[in-house]
Amino acid sequence: MCTLSYLSGICMDAPENRQKQTKMIYKGEKLSVDSITRILLIQLGDIGDVVLTTPTMRALRQNFVSNTIFVLVHEHARGIVENCPWVDGTMSVEKDKRRLKEKIDYHRNFLTSLRGGRFELTIDLRGGTRGAILSFLSGATIRMGRYSENGTLWRNRLFTHLVRPKNELDQYSSLHSLNILAPLDLNIKDTSPALEVPPEKEDRALEILEKAKVPPDKPIIALHPFSRWDYKEWPIQNYIRLIDHITSRYPVSFVVTGAPEERYRAAEIMSGSTVNVYNLAGKTTISELPGVLKKCSLLIGIDSAAAHIAASVGTPTTIIFGPSSPTNWAPRGKQHHVVSMNLPCVPCRRKGCDNSGVSQCLQELDAQEVIAPVEKQIRGMI
Repeated sequence: MCTLSYLSGICMDAPENRQKQTKMIYKGEKLSVDSITRILLIQLGDIGDVVLTTPTMRALRQNFVSNTIFVLVHEHARGIVENCPWVDGTMSVEKDKRRLKEKIDYHRNFLTSLRGGRFELTIDLRGGTRGAILSFLSGATIRMGRYSENGTLWRNRLFTHLVRPKNELDQYSSLHSLNILAPLDLNIKDTSPALEVPPEKEDRALEILEKAKVPPDKPIIALHPFSRWDYKEWPIQNYIRLIDHITSRYPVSFVVTGAPEERYRAAEIMSGSTVNVYNLAGKTTISELPGVLKKCSLLIGIDSAAAHIAASVGTPTTIIFGPSSPTNWAPRGKQHHVVSMNLPCVPCRRKGCDNSGVSQCLQELDAQEVIAPVEKQIRGMI
């Protein structure tokens, strides 16, 4: 086992980093952006990817103070950026769960809205095709994107500027989006993700905790044990051991967060624990979750969007890693800790051992290995 803490991100404005940015430009030259007034940033990744894109939103705002900046995300991630102080508006795309006529009407209306944005610059942060197509259909004259090895036939040709970053396996993921800004040659000093929680969202978080009858006089520790991918998950019985151990020694309360479909699994933790555990799975929208996690003193969980959200609102974390890489995905800062097994195959960056969907490095990670760093964090906050 190893436990690590990560320092904050590097300054992108250092001379050596500015030089690296220039070398990443694969197609097109550095841009003169004096005439650009309307910008669309496209991030069609998962919720965690959107959180990790907030430094890119901030960098654009700091360098384009009076410009209009919109961000395009999947509908399920829209709540994460609706309070973002660095963008003027959001657009979203929904999954197609419509009849043919409804689908045609939806896409026609969306395309009308996209073209109506009159964007002069689009920046697509992914390597897929949907963002590339939307970037082209927007009508923007300048279209920046990520070079795709599989996109040489037509996808890469939709962009006027392409960036081909190198050694991203050695970078924190928030830098991956910032890499795509290389043609703009921006002054970027802060690479840490951040989410804004307005007062009304903080009030709503208090209402949620009060309704769940979470004691207001104890530090709250959030558990987020769940992922869309089973191979990232730590066994539930280990969380039960952790809860029982910690509550027998420290005056804290545990809440479990998750999606509505994970509520029954959170109930397993509640029923297996010897103390009251408060089940918030399914009781918060994605726009409410940052406020709830901000009210917590610590988040314990796995590599998931919740880890990025917690860190982005200033809540310390202990994150359990298996096959995915802490170098890419662990929150930065001394208040954040990583726990993983010290094995030569970790991180393998696969979907479980030999892509089996089961990660032995997580199945065999004993609860005590997580308890030790958690106790250290708790002692520092009470």
